[in-house]
Amino acid sequence: MGFYLLMKKASLAGAFFVPAIWLSAAQAEVFCPAPTTLGTFEVQRVVDGDTVRLKDGRSVRMIGVNAPETGKKGRPDEPFAVAARQRLQALVDASGGRVGVVAGREGKDRYGRTLAHLYGANGANLEAQLLAEGLGFLVAVAPNVDLVACQQAAERSARAARLGLWRQSPVQKTSQIKQSGFAVVSGRVSKVERNRGGIWIELQDSLVLRVAPNLVGQFDNALLKRLQGQDIEARGWVLDRSRRGGLKSGQARWLLPITDSGMLQLAQ
Repeated sequence: MGFYLLMKKASLAGAFFVPAIWLSAAQAEVFCPAPTTLGTFEVQRVVDGDTVRLKDGRSVRMIGVNAPETGKKGRPDEPFAVAARQRLQALVDASGGRVGVVAGREGKDRYGRTLAHLYGANGANLEAQLLAEGLGFLVAVAPNVDLVACQQAAERSARAARLGLWRQSPVQKTSQIKQSGFAVVSGRVSKVERNRGGIWIELQDSLVLRVAPNLVGQFDNALLKRLQGQDIEARGWVLDRSRRGGLKSGQARWLLPITDSGMLQLAQ
């Protein structure tokens, strides 16, 4: 049960019409099928399971999926990181090395990468394909949330079939959090509060979820208040407030900013 409210489709102004061969193979069961107009671009290389570099020089971070991290600076690959990269490479290869690109409402991330949805030659959304195979986690970061509903459905299918990352549950209890970084967590809501800092949802004194003031209007506040006493599941990038003296007396050590209602649901 998600709390996501579907937004209007992003404008595709400036995109050009896709040759018919690109969409003729699309199937009815494909999650998040391509729009009728779509710019296509040649891929230079697949960086990892959620990022590609185009031959025009752009590095594209795929919207809606967070793939396991490949090892950097001596760290080992996370489980299924190599499988996710290899699968994305196979999807790109199957499309003749070209992908359809639909830019997000917010066009760049803080690293300067282009934020976009990618599509294969069969009209299928590549993020949703990875999600449906359990090779990434759904992420919803406003304002780039146009496809959250269908991407949620793709992830649910992988979860039900226990594919990839869902073969063994990756969901952590709040008491199990040991480090910062992306996580899917579950716990019981002990308190819901709203103040000038936004909405704060406390989970068993271990973790607090925060909706920033500028995002509060995108959430159903009455629904959030009714979460008290409920077991919920949340996902996102956990922050350690004890670093750099940021933890005050009585505060939960771990903070998880919630960027869209698609990152929050009742526990399964």
